[in-house]
Amino acid sequence: MKKVLSIMMVMIMAFMVAACGGGGKTPAKTDSKAGKVDRSKQFITVLTGPTSGIYFPIGGAFSKLIGSMGYKTSATATGATGENINAILTGQGELAIAMSDSVIQAIEASGAYEGKKPAEDLRVMMGLWPNICQIVTTSDSGIKTFADLKGKKVGVGAPNSGVELNARMMYEAHGMSYADSKVDYLSYGEAIDQMKNGQCDAAFVTSGLGNATIKELGTTKKIVFVPVEGEALKKLMAKYPFYVEWKIPKETYGTDVDTTTAAVMNVMLVSKSLPDDVVYDLLTGIYSEEGLKTIGDSHATAKREIKLDTALRGIKGTKMQLHPGAVKFYNDKGIK
Repeated sequence: MKKVLSIMMVMIMAFMVAACGGGGKTPAKTDSKAGKVDRSKQFITVLTGPTSGIYFPIGGAFSKLIGSMGYKTSATATGATGENINAILTGQGELAIAMSDSVIQAIEASGAYEGKKPAEDLRVMMGLWPNICQIVTTSDSGIKTFADLKGKKVGVGAPNSGVELNARMMYEAHGMSYADSKVDYLSYGEAIDQMKNGQCDAAFVTSGLGNATIKELGTTKKIVFVPVEGEALKKLMAKYPFYVEWKIPKETYGTDVDTTTAAVMNVMLVSKSLPDDVVYDLLTGIYSEEGLKTIGDSHATAKREIKLDTALRGIKGTKMQLHPGAVKFYNDKGIK
């Protein structure tokens, strides 16, 4: 009889433990023998960008990999950086691609985020690839220098998007403002569509090299890039140290010359509430041979730029904070 009662008590206690383990944002269960996250209990939404840009295919590849690891996942097209930052802060996603300059401004409540509450809860999981500031025009526009944008119809990106923040800073670095041009707050996909019809003269495209939208424009028009160089580039990098000098090789889009410009790093934001062991597990999968292949197959930029030895590029020395699970992962890999 005592043995039967003991068995019943064990069963009741087991039921109570199971009942307390469900729901919400509790940490993923771990198999104490294998030390592995119970991946089936976590849903990971990856926030990407417009379908016309590079964020979308690469973000989709992250979701594909995460799904192959056994997590429930989806990739969502968004308006990119600005929308993604807000979505992470409001619990509408677990991972999100964003430009580091916008993330830093959100943390500092500066620039486009001036007057807002500092986004102290933003956490970063890894560095991704440099976003190249590509100011695209066509040979028939007559635009060759930044000063030539005066009086021209220019697509500067959606309001407060990462592209638009870059455009604003570059006008400033050249001693100009939006008042000098006929600016339109169009996404670069929309701006380039209008360029095809002669309704727009130039567009700011902050993206990885080999942008599909720019390549498509090149099938019907002779592409020209407006350089950001000399004193203007020096001023830009001095005031905003997250910028670095970059080259757009002429081979990328079939232009006549290489073009000097600026670039900022993209980072993968991660929800602060995502458990440490889940973030560690995700990074283990991402930086595996299979993980890097899956992500690299999505775009040449991802294949070239996303690797473990550049994981903290653009993050070190800034106000961006790594998620604790990421800190442990990089420490274990010998990356301080």
